[in-house]
Amino acid sequence: MPAAEEKTPPLVILGFDAGDPEWLARWAREGHLPTLAGVMERGCWGRTGGAELISEHGVWMSLFSGISRGDHGCYYFRQMKPGTYDLQPVTGLDLDAPGFWHGLRGGEKKVAIVDVPDAYPVAGLTGVQIANWAPHHGWISRDPAFAAAAEPPELLGEARRIFGPQMDLIEKHDSTFVEDRRLYRLLRERVEKKGRLCRDLLARDRYDLAVVVFSESHTGNHQFWKYRPGSGAPESEFTHAIRDIYQDIDREMGALLAQLPEDANVFIVSSVGMEGCYPADGLMEAFLRELGYQAPPAPAPPSLRPMALARRFVPEAWRVALSRFLPRDTRERLLADQFRGGSDWKKTTAFSIPGAYTSFVRVNLRGREPEGIVEPGTEYDALLGRLEADLLQLIDPKTGGRAVKQVARTEELFGAGVPDALPDLFVEWEPTDYFVERVLHPRAELVQRKPDFFRNSDHSGFGFVAAAGPSIGNVGPLTDTVSVLDLAPTFLSLLGRPAPGRLTGSVIEVMAGRRVPVGR
Repeated sequence: MPAAEEKTPPLVILGFDAGDPEWLARWAREGHLPTLAGVMERGCWGRTGGAELISEHGVWMSLFSGISRGDHGCYYFRQMKPGTYDLQPVTGLDLDAPGFWHGLRGGEKKVAIVDVPDAYPVAGLTGVQIANWAPHHGWISRDPAFAAAAEPPELLGEARRIFGPQMDLIEKHDSTFVEDRRLYRLLRERVEKKGRLCRDLLARDRYDLAVVVFSESHTGNHQFWKYRPGSGAPESEFTHAIRDIYQDIDREMGALLAQLPEDANVFIVSSVGMEGCYPADGLMEAFLRELGYQAPPAPAPPSLRPMALARRFVPEAWRVALSRFLPRDTRERLLADQFRGGSDWKKTTAFSIPGAYTSFVRVNLRGREPEGIVEPGTEYDALLGRLEADLLQLIDPKTGGRAVKQVARTEELFGAGVPDALPDLFVEWEPTDYFVERVLHPRAELVQRKPDFFRNSDHSGFGFVAAAGPSIGNVGPLTDTVSVLDLAPTFLSLLGRPAPGRLTGSVIEVMAGRRVPVGR
């Protein structure tokens, strides 16, 4: 039999979307997550990290495809369209970074893939696939580009008939206690509903590969961050709400594993962790404008168009407050218009691409941008050096320390030369438990207003992986951080398949070091 059809133990991959690695490890030790604890005790576990986790968006794509951001180009849900000054939404449909199971097409191995973020059903696979059934961003299911889908297509209708309609659950940063109680109940209800759906699908056949990701941990992390122990909030029914949701997911994972073959190789993974942080997009734009990198637009002749009149006579703070009542696609369109017309591109050397937490700086490079003025080579490198030096001089007056944690050049992170789709710099601000209204530079004071999106948490640069099974070493905690790019080659190795040439990671020997003969 060809190596491509080698018989291998089943591979099961279960995911906590944004499962914080410290919480996962601690709650497993304390007995709150017995399913995870069992995998950790029987195998190995550790943190994931590296350049791929510079931004939350795109981590799942890198993890399951094995393809780096430097190749697939995803860094945010809204990005610049290459060759323009336009902003556009970005999904897994727009980028060439298929999950590692793409290579199983046309073979005998059967798959069950459910709710992997940024992954869509792949034709030619044997088995069942459902995407966007219960996503983190509830609003996206109302956008055709993010609609739920299945392979075979009739599976989606069957799931709706058996388990009822989808539940769109959206974070609300300014929620009331009553609203939080409702979302808490619905998130836990959706975890249970998702578990029943997955158990039904997995009971239909014996699968060589099963991948299931639960997104409720992501939504719960943000929604109940303000109540967590140590937050300063008084004890309440939500003090342990995040842990409760993790426990619910762990319970459903346990129920899934109980009905799967005992000889399975099992992985439990998370994308990123959590940390306290407030939006800093206003500071980034103020930095570039006040220090002369991003030039304001030239005065335009008076216009009687309604939007032009609104900008002239309605204060910006009012416009921001009113915009929250508009449909999301309308707000995105207005933001794109403002971005495109908000600079004099013929005088701008560097500009910010809107992003709430991690900031994205793009050089207005000749030959890459439509009206680029910075020459590639020496001038480009010198500009990046000045930007880095200026950013690292920013001081938070409340602490007297640096306001910026890290400035990372994309070329150095991903080694792919001057980026096409990615920004030129990723700027990470120091995490804080308060909103930073102003920072100081030797030549300027930079101020930002409270934005409409005012969430008090974001994501750390570490995820989590635990693995156990007949092919996996029982070595306990790993001392080295695991690169997410090494996971896809490892998964393929466990399935008896070689890694395609686009994958730059390596097989993790302790997680795929023992080949186990399988008979059927």
